[in-house]
Amino acid sequence: MSKLPKVAVVILNWNGRFFLEKFLPSVYNSSYPNIEFVIGDNASDDDSILFVKQYYPTITILENEKNYGFAGGYNKILERVDADYYVLLNSDVEVSQNWIEPVIAYLERNPGIAAAQPKILSFHNKEKFEHAGAAGGYLDYFGFPFCRGRILHEVEEDYEQYNQESEIFWASGAALFIREKAWKEANGLDEDFFAHMEEIDLCWRLKKMGYGIGYCPTSVVYHVGGGTLNASNPKKTYLNFRNNLVMLQKNLPLGKAIWIIFLRLWFDLAALMKFLIDRKPKDAWAISRAHQYFFLNIFKNARKRKKYTAIENQTGQYNNSIIIDFYTNNKHKFSQLNPKDFK
Repeated sequence: MSKLPKVAVVILNWNGRFFLEKFLPSVYNSSYPNIEFVIGDNASDDDSILFVKQYYPTITILENEKNYGFAGGYNKILERVDADYYVLLNSDVEVSQNWIEPVIAYLERNPGIAAAQPKILSFHNKEKFEHAGAAGGYLDYFGFPFCRGRILHEVEEDYEQYNQESEIFWASGAALFIREKAWKEANGLDEDFFAHMEEIDLCWRLKKMGYGIGYCPTSVVYHVGGGTLNASNPKKTYLNFRNNLVMLQKNLPLGKAIWIIFLRLWFDLAALMKFLIDRKPKDAWAISRAHQYFFLNIFKNARKRKKYTAIENQTGQYNNSIIIDFYTNNKHKFSQLNPKDFK
């Protein structure tokens, strides 16, 4: 029997004692044999690392000297981890015992797939998908991300309607399986993103290198969500709007990037006005700040644009507007979208 690939499950921690205490037991009891567990710590000032050392002495602990966010934190930790596959796993995720085997088997069968995610359900309501990933991520014509099982804020119940292995556009950073080789080829995450959409940017860059991104429904995990920044946090609003514009500038062809970003500014203006109407001035200001950052750093981010020799894998792109479909055409479920509109 050939040796199983080595898998490193890497949890990035920042003051996460509560989540580690609650969810680390399920991760630690994973049945996959050739595995290393790593806690990458982003300069926590709680007792989370002391907790891990006391109760899980065999887990590898790697510490950063300051909080580099999700993107920078993982980049610096994974420089020190050697494995065939990395699993970037949020600390607020509960896993089943055999959650690793199906995804590794899927990746081993499909060498052109660089990264994959399991089915992600809600920890608090295990009959429903979870917002951050659900049954795989997609991207609409204007760069708005959505998922099978979650469009905008509407989350579906899981009755196995999305139980087919498939290629998607992006895999969730809540439970991201990625080949070490592909991670290094792509130079990891964009550290300027800090947090939010960095995994979509990574997957898009991998697709521009010719790789595919996959979804494996026979692996299931349960995600709390909002563990670092909850949905109503203006900082999350700022990062989402800022990073989405930067991602479009980096990854779209130049002519299309100019056109799409011009249109996106009008979408964003509508969102800003909606926040004002809903009496959320801090979120409205966050969108304004995101635009200021984007234009002040437009030349810096232009230098991040790269020419790729491979033909881009466009699977998972949606050629319509998910915003218009949702609010005008009353399409709130992935199954209501026309399959012919997908690449």
